[in-house]
Amino acid sequence: MRSRLLGVVLALIVLVLVGLGVPLGRGVAASEQQEMFLDRLTDTSRFASLAQRPLIDNRPHLLRPELERYDELYDIGVAVVTRDAPTVPVVASRNNLALGDSAVQDLVSKALAGRLPVAPPLFMPWSDTQVVLAEPVLVDGEVRGAVITFSPTSKTRFEVLAWWGLLLAASLLVLALAVLLALPVVRWTLRPVQALDDATGKLLAAVVSGRPVPPVGAESGPPELRQLSRSFDQMAASMSDVLAAQRAFVADASHQLRNPLTALKLRLSNLEGHVDAEAEVHQVEALSETDRLNRILDELLAMARAESSSVDPVPVDVDKSVAARLSAWQAAAAAKEVHLVLDGQRVGMALAPPRGVETVLDALLDNALKFTPEGTLIVVDVRKSDGVVRLSVSDHGPGLQPEELERATDRFWRSPAHQNVPGSGLGLSIVRLVVERVDGAVRLESPEDGGLKVVVELPAA
Repeated sequence: MRSRLLGVVLALIVLVLVGLGVPLGRGVAASEQQEMFLDRLTDTSRFASLAQRPLIDNRPHLLRPELERYDELYDIGVAVVTRDAPTVPVVASRNNLALGDSAVQDLVSKALAGRLPVAPPLFMPWSDTQVVLAEPVLVDGEVRGAVITFSPTSKTRFEVLAWWGLLLAASLLVLALAVLLALPVVRWTLRPVQALDDATGKLLAAVVSGRPVPPVGAESGPPELRQLSRSFDQMAASMSDVLAAQRAFVADASHQLRNPLTALKLRLSNLEGHVDAEAEVHQVEALSETDRLNRILDELLAMARAESSSVDPVPVDVDKSVAARLSAWQAAAAAKEVHLVLDGQRVGMALAPPRGVETVLDALLDNALKFTPEGTLIVVDVRKSDGVVRLSVSDHGPGLQPEELERATDRFWRSPAHQNVPGSGLGLSIVRLVVERVDGAVRLESPEDGGLKVVVELPAA
């Protein structure tokens, strides 16, 4: 953003410099040209005065030495014509003057009509042109002829170019000074914005981990942006308080509901043998629902702990954690006649919350055992590449539809095809919360041989 704002400032400065420099450059060119025109007009008028007597006496050749000396000194051609032969000079400083040119003839005609010379149009430094002036020779108010001067413009064009170069150098110097002045101003202006950007990046991590949100604390910059920083701090603090209250409510509610639910289950169990045969099925279903509520409360407590934990990630021995959890789940897998298989390689340490790898594996293995049929395999694969530890759990259950893979980590979401399977829909949500705390990723895939594969990526320690 700083470069874009600096670009806007420099663009405005360039526009101002162009708006001032172009008219100034044209003014310099017009001034130099006007100075040249007045100088040549003075010389042309002087020759017109000198030509009066020679034309009256019909001896124009007397002017030749003066004209040739002037031409030799200043490289300016001079010719004198009469009214009777406007295209043929009666005397000239050189022989190759372009009196036959239509533009020159137009000027000569005006001079023979008694008109005085006017300034030529503005010419640019790259225009290779010459200034032609035609002055009438008057004798007692009567036009007897005209004096024509042919002046080269190379010197004037060079001076104009030099002035333009000076203006360009001054403009570049002003632009450089503007950049030096604009840089600290832009930094000062954007310092609160940079602080806001940094705080926004830290906000999600702080809220997810349950840590206090660090304030922006912008003490410099425009007052409006400082006020925006203060408003952001207030918003972040309110958000943190609301989320903390929500987590506390979930944890407290889950904990407080456990005791009455345990008592309810005990009372339902005590009714065994004391209910009619027709009502016995309802008693069994009620006990099943209390077990389901217990599982939901356990998962809610696990999610609340995952959300509110403010402990920083630590290096975890993934190989040791995986081996321990597979050993712990072997009994449950054997009861369902499912084989747990470990594949991959030794990966060493990875960054994770304390007991985070165990929490992830428990949720994934529990989920896999719910859906995989008897006599199949659950494959736990652990690999490491490019500084990332990838832990995956694959089963041979019914899997998910392609459009359901992205929603599987949402809270309480369950596929419509799995509503008859016990569960709360929180397992993969807990996995996602734990993994996101270390900037990891969770990805669900549908293998070609069916089932579901959940891949968890953790940064290597």
